[in-house]
Amino acid sequence: MHYRLLPALCALALLFSACGTASPASGEQERSLGFFAMDTYMNIRAWSADEALPAELEAVALDLEARLSVTREDSEVARLNREGSAQLSEDTAGLLRRALALCAETGGALDVTVYPVVRAWGFTLGEEDRAVPPPEELAELLSRVDYRAVTLEGNRAALPAGAELDLGAVAKGYTGDRMAAALRDAGVQHALLDLGGNIHTLGTKPDGSDWHVAIQDPRGEGLLGVLSVSDRAVITSGGYERYFVDENGELWWHIMDPATGYPARNGLISVTVVGGEGLVCDALSTALFVMGPERASEFWRAHRDWDVELVLVTENGTVLLTPGLSDRFSLSSGDYGIQVIPDG
Repeated sequence: MHYRLLPALCALALLFSACGTASPASGEQERSLGFFAMDTYMNIRAWSADEALPAELEAVALDLEARLSVTREDSEVARLNREGSAQLSEDTAGLLRRALALCAETGGALDVTVYPVVRAWGFTLGEEDRAVPPPEELAELLSRVDYRAVTLEGNRAALPAGAELDLGAVAKGYTGDRMAAALRDAGVQHALLDLGGNIHTLGTKPDGSDWHVAIQDPRGEGLLGVLSVSDRAVITSGGYERYFVDENGELWWHIMDPATGYPARNGLISVTVVGGEGLVCDALSTALFVMGPERASEFWRAHRDWDVELVLVTENGTVLLTPGLSDRFSLSSGDYGIQVIPDG
């Protein structure tokens, strides 16, 4: 499975923001664990009396990776891609059903069948293997890209010949949701999950204040700004995360436009989605990047009941904020200006 890898800077900013907090109740203390899963480093911090809790959350991530990985030959997704049809577990079928619904809702800006195109660009391989595919190859691969051709009857999924599925655009968001649900079931009120840069906050910090989540400057090494949030997922997609420069000096990034087979270039260089459900935030961070600023803003206005807020960074240096974040976002870089997206 191939996931976006956000820089460690976000995690560091979060780490420092929580230093010095006290346990909120007798017997509860910080329980932490770092581990590698889903092609990234994950870090769990939860305030609980149960010292085994972080290891239980690690098991959740590893179990989902074993089911969803597109590169592990024994995973459900890999078997589906290899055989063209497969009986899926309840979890995997449920996630695929939600993902297909989000593909439809975004008009195909998110498409879970774009994997063959991403692979042709070399983004599933090492950096030395990345290159611009020949136009005729892309044209042939694009003929296989269509989420509407995926069938799911009960828990049995099927793909047309040559199609391949990748749930990487929603898997980490879903994993964070599952971990957060497990924490709530265990009575935990304060936790911070950093799933390779996909951030999930449970409640507030133990002292009752908001968590501070840093967003990287997509045009440099510093910070764009900091969000103050509680009980929210914060998920970012950016062109700076995985890219290569060709022999002509042109930069190509990994976020593909399913309509063209080329990296999405619609005026955005970073999209951050803040909301209550990580799966939705994960999916939208990719889909809205593909849409560009105007369509992304229109989509947000048309889906106000989804309870998500946005930080859109345009290639001309403007940070577009939805109104719900206007007093929760602090700009750190003087190279940008802020505009609030009208809500009507």
